[in-house]
Amino acid sequence: MNESDLRLADGRTLHVYDTHPGDDGRLPVVWHHGTPNLGAPPAPLFEASDRLGIRWVSFDRPGYGGSTPAPGRTMSSVAGDVAAVADSLGIDRFAVVGYSGGGSYALGSAASLGDRVEAVVSLAGIAPYDADGLDWFAGMVPSGVLALEAAVRGREAKTAYEASGIEYDPEFTAADLAMFEGPWGWLGSVAGPARDAGPYGHIDDDVSYVLPWGCDPASIAAPVLVVHGGEDGVIPSSHGEWLADHLPDAELRLDPGLGHISVLSYGEDGLEWIREQTG
Repeated sequence: MNESDLRLADGRTLHVYDTHPGDDGRLPVVWHHGTPNLGAPPAPLFEASDRLGIRWVSFDRPGYGGSTPAPGRTMSSVAGDVAAVADSLGIDRFAVVGYSGGGSYALGSAASLGDRVEAVVSLAGIAPYDADGLDWFAGMVPSGVLALEAAVRGREAKTAYEASGIEYDPEFTAADLAMFEGPWGWLGSVAGPARDAGPYGHIDDDVSYVLPWGCDPASIAAPVLVVHGGEDGVIPSSHGEWLADHLPDAELRLDPGLGHISVLSYGEDGLEWIREQTG
């Protein structure tokens, strides 16, 4: 895998990952990572992606790893970063996959970039904060409510909250915890170093989830697969249901026995679905 730093027109840097540089025979798939993670593409899916002829492209979101912070970033502004990365690699069209908060960024990319995005998979994504008819905090673990209520009060309040030492408890299910004993224990390798550049990747992620997206998910033309676990208390399944109901061409796979981590067991299915959509 190639790692490089891309200098943007506004002076920021993005740290970019590319599993098969220059391989035009593979389908490019942009990976949007969760919170708080680095942007390295999902190693547990490499075997499946090789079988399916997929080339992973990704980057640390602003504020994480080697990418410059961008206060006030939104789903739409990060979509602009996606376009810049794709352009720098000579990639025109691509699919997108996102996990957790990255699912929302994947949807934002599709909404902002039009027909450049061929298909979308959102695994445990977050619905817009202003989603009509959705009780946004309902079913969320108490730690999550507190953390995101701080984000609602703004970046300064969220920064103070993160500095206060309050511990976040995701209340993972038994199925979630079991995932860490297998290939998805890889998550530890991208979560631990995620804050090496400071706290603002995480802070700006959480603030972005309660800001307007800057784009309309209802405008997404590409087919979308929305996957969610019924036992997810980090991002309740009502978010996935709302998204599936409000996207023009969406399929919902709601597994009642899965939580926030165990939903990643659908990752390979998601890649196969992308291949079906893109030929």
